[in-house]
Amino acid sequence: MTLNPKDYEKLLTEARTLTNKAVKKNLTDAILFSAGTDTQIIAYEMVKYKPQVKALTMAFKHGNPKDTKYVTKMVDFLNLNQETHTFGRKEVIESAFKIVKALKKFDPMEIRNSMPVYIGLTLLKEKGVKTVSTGDALDELFGYPWQFHLSEEEFKQKQIEMWAEMGFSSIPMAESLGMTVKAPFLDQEFMNWAKKLPIKLKINMRNGVKYSKWIMRKAYEDIIPTDVIWRPKAPLEAGTGTAVLRTFFDEETPDAEFEEIKKQILKDDNVKIQDKEQLLYYKFFKESFGKPSDAYPDNGGIQCPYCKSYIKTKIQFCKICGAYPI
Repeated sequence: MTLNPKDYEKLLTEARTLTNKAVKKNLTDAILFSAGTDTQIIAYEMVKYKPQVKALTMAFKHGNPKDTKYVTKMVDFLNLNQETHTFGRKEVIESAFKIVKALKKFDPMEIRNSMPVYIGLTLLKEKGVKTVSTGDALDELFGYPWQFHLSEEEFKQKQIEMWAEMGFSSIPMAESLGMTVKAPFLDQEFMNWAKKLPIKLKINMRNGVKYSKWIMRKAYEDIIPTDVIWRPKAPLEAGTGTAVLRTFFDEETPDAEFEEIKKQILKDDNVKIQDKEQLLYYKFFKESFGKPSDAYPDNGGIQCPYCKSYIKTKIQFCKICGAYPI
């Protein structure tokens, strides 16, 4: 959709002003830095007030991290006090149980995406860091690529439903470590502004490519290096390389044994296990909380047909086991 600059020029200044204000109100000791649109903007605004703020980037050594080249450019551009921590199998196994316990769920995507964040938080805690910034909420406020095909009316409805239920694993994980996560984009004034923006300013085209966070990218495109601010969206698991965890545990359990364990869990707990990765997380969940139907009893919500938890949701997604649709 072609836009007339008059439709958005004033909003570019508003975007920068509100973002700066939100960052200033939520200054922290460190930032988990992926150099995605959200964290690159936060870092740009934060170094104005804390030039030596610690920036930690996470990478899974068995994966293929997509963030690396963008991180390098932003570190040079901002003279950022940054380090990259490459984590491996041992840290993943050690952290998985603690993440499941902190989040009280065994949704593979949630645990997988939370892995680099949790490991990063533990490393920062060891350095004496107590408060950490994240880029949480910008995707939820401005839309995900998987929503690009929706009509304007459908997109608007999906956003309303998402806003009513959005939550971020970084917050309870930090609390479990005695730390605090601050997400500038969760600032109420910023959120109120973002929620009122027309969809065409959230998702639009540039050089024949459709982008989310369009107005935010546009607001900073003459400030942050162009190829960085207009980088394609990379999910956390792709950016850090943890996408490979989907099959990382396949060798842990032989296929025949996995099928037997699945049957036994279905018989004993009435829970349908989807894959070997989820099996590992489910074992940790049950050890801490028992069966999902006991951990999440009837609350007047929907009962997930896969794990039997009860969830109050309008988005047909089980926040406990990750099943969709329910």
